[in-house]
Amino acid sequence: MSTGFQRLCIAIVLFGALLGSRGLSAQSGSVTSEENFRTQPNGALLGQLQAGAPVVVSQTSDDWLEFELTGWVWTRSLQVVGRGDFDLVVWPPTGENIRSTPSGDVVGRLEPGTLLQEVERVPGWVRVRRGAWIWSPSVDLETVGSDAVKERAEAVLAEEWTIGGDVDAAILSTPDGDTLAAAVPGANLRILAREGNWARVRLDGWLWLPEGTAMEEEATILADVTLEDVASAPLEYRGRVLQWDVQFISLERAEKIRTDFYEGEPFLLTRMGRGEGIFVYVAIPPERLPEAEGLSPLERIRVVGRVRTGAATLTGNPILELLALSTIPR
Repeated sequence: MSTGFQRLCIAIVLFGALLGSRGLSAQSGSVTSEENFRTQPNGALLGQLQAGAPVVVSQTSDDWLEFELTGWVWTRSLQVVGRGDFDLVVWPPTGENIRSTPSGDVVGRLEPGTLLQEVERVPGWVRVRRGAWIWSPSVDLETVGSDAVKERAEAVLAEEWTIGGDVDAAILSTPDGDTLAAAVPGANLRILAREGNWARVRLDGWLWLPEGTAMEEEATILADVTLEDVASAPLEYRGRVLQWDVQFISLERAEKIRTDFYEGEPFLLTRMGRGEGIFVYVAIPPERLPEAEGLSPLERIRVVGRVRTGAATLTGNPILELLALSTIPR
């Protein structure tokens, strides 16, 4: 038995075990008519799939199907972000097509602000993916057979991996950037993209995080930090979580000149204090946009946000990324 065939058999077994561990019956199908896809059942809109677009379902919930959206997007329509597992965002106000191959057939349309993961990159195009949900009556499903499992296993084998060297290897945020972690010798790293002698990698692992830890994050919210504190040490407060009471002025979309945002990113224009108070910008994740749209001008609000920058390049004002929002009774 050849080594390649042995590896393929192992991949098929592992993929089958993965499906079984999730308690799923793998299904594939195609969209029967143009349909929206969302972050979760009845969640924020991410885009639309055209009739005939293929989907492989990972799980179901009532009348909704979860699938992994994959495809190719024009590089110029994407901007780099760092938001959880996502590293790219669609910025044009009109959205962008997602295609089966670079310059290939259009399979759907992405809404502005849709967050994505980069898989690979070729000149002018980026292959992306993310989880999404679609209404099940709009999808014609078939159970995936052994041939489909084999195809998926072959796709797994086609992915490029590397193994950590003899010494700990630093993993950087960007080439020549800050150190994020160290890969110990023998660590399995998946290669996502290459730029010269640099490779963008992904390391899967487990972090000790006992139940209840997430609730303890509330203790790390800094409620006594002033604007003056942030202005005097902007780098020190970058990434810290602050709670500020501010006055809502308006909901805006970032212009291209605002380089601390991606173009078209929604944000709250707020003011610390009244009258001639200092402006504070609060970036809004797409899924929180309906909440922000319900605010009234000059309303007092309490914002919990992570500091994106203590001094915006254009204005010198602080920018927070929204984590929680509530109104302050008059």
